[in-house]
Amino acid sequence: MTNTSHSTGDQAKTLRDLNPNRPGSDRDSDGQATTVYSITSGKGGVGKTAVCANLAYILASMGKRVLILDADLGLANIDVVFGLSPSYNLNHFFSGDYQLQDILVDGPHGIKILPAGSGIQNFTRLDSNQKMRLLDGLDSMHNHFDYVLIDTEAGISENVTYFNTAAQEILVVTTPEPTAITDAYALMKLLSTHYHEKKFNLVVNQIRSEDDALDVYRKLTMVANRYLDISIDYLGSIPEDRQMIDAIRKQKVISELIPGSKVTAAFRQLAGRICSEPSQASPKGNLQFFWKKLLNIGG
Repeated sequence: MTNTSHSTGDQAKTLRDLNPNRPGSDRDSDGQATTVYSITSGKGGVGKTAVCANLAYILASMGKRVLILDADLGLANIDVVFGLSPSYNLNHFFSGDYQLQDILVDGPHGIKILPAGSGIQNFTRLDSNQKMRLLDGLDSMHNHFDYVLIDTEAGISENVTYFNTAAQEILVVTTPEPTAITDAYALMKLLSTHYHEKKFNLVVNQIRSEDDALDVYRKLTMVANRYLDISIDYLGSIPEDRQMIDAIRKQKVISELIPGSKVTAAFRQLAGRICSEPSQASPKGNLQFFWKKLLNIGG
């Protein structure tokens, strides 16, 4: 992780000692905390970006202020899903040409999007200075959002581990396919053993029945309980539906295109569970997004 003038240990101790209700904590004046979710997967093709986009759409339709950070810095997808053509993206930010506020793009229902740059390899592996700039840039917008959703790239690259450890909550998307389950476990194992992550949230996508999803959850928890010191919270499932493919082709999220579908209902349930989750009053011990806000520095 990035070094700062404060040691990570000192920061973690200070953050753990904070009272979540005192001024300067990770809450806006209306009591709503800014919660950062990384939406991640062990492999591609499990519908991670669709989950991120639809979840953002439902949260925004519920009146939540939502920011999506497209963290797949070599293969941008979020702007495509929403049918947007941004003039600027995170490549321009990391180049020093623009601030984060300058590249924000408006999505449906007031969603704000920080788009990645597709096909440009300069920033597919962020260095320490770029990571700190991103932390600082997001901290400057700390009062603007209730939820920040980070759509990571698939796999276990250095950028993936960085964004997962910098988020308050990790949401792992998988499918009932054996290879997807194996790769989801591999991602959680890496984050647990090398980065000390202990809590994960699970969404099982493209299921044919709820029993399929619960079977995936049971398999992952059984192996995790045996070999890893982690907890996995089951947040729900999303049914398989050909209309998801049609929505992607039309560059719309299915929650907007077909609000009465079973898939949309599943995303509403997922959003409801996320909204009912208590916000973490203290960080996990790593340097995280909005850490300055928690420390009451520069705020």
